[in-house]
Amino acid sequence: METRKSHKVQGRPRAFDIDEALEQALQMFWRKGYLGTSLTDLTEAMGINRPSLYATFGNKETLFRKVLDRYSDRQTAYLREALEEPTARRVIERMMYGVVDLLTNPCNPSKCLFALSMLSCRDPDDPLHQELAERRVLGEIAIRDRFERALSEGDLPSDIDPATLARFVVTVNFGMSVQAASGASRAQLLEVVQTALRACRI
Repeated sequence: METRKSHKVQGRPRAFDIDEALEQALQMFWRKGYLGTSLTDLTEAMGINRPSLYATFGNKETLFRKVLDRYSDRQTAYLREALEEPTARRVIERMMYGVVDLLTNPCNPSKCLFALSMLSCRDPDDPLHQELAERRVLGEIAIRDRFERALSEGDLPSDIDPATLARFVVTVNFGMSVQAASGASRAQLLEVVQTALRACRI
């Protein structure tokens, strides 16, 4: 009597590396911005077709949100790490010098993905604009909270408002991104940092 071997039906394996595809999407959005990046740009950079993009990452907006998370976790992790510095001045230095390093790294586009996206997605009714604004606010709140702790520890002068100082730091960081995107050199950005540190009076 013939015995038949049973074979499990296996799903079709993915023909691409998800992590690498996401990295290529990040690089494309980083260079061209959300609005400037087309689906064709993405599929060509990621090496996949549109059905695969939709099936794995969702639509363009969903993919961009994943890219923002990746950018935050990898390229701008120094912003979170800076909050662990022992003094408010060290926090600010770590953040601002980190921004300069990011913007002037020859392996990166000379711009901040987040700032570029904020400038391009300006419609207040756009859900993506709202999410970008929320992320910016949450980042500023984290810095403010750190400065409030510094104030309570006597690390900041009593006449400095933590919320205003946090807003100043975020504004300088965003401004340097705009400067770098329009051709400012590393030396020029470092001069901005030095001027900003003097203005902080800490």
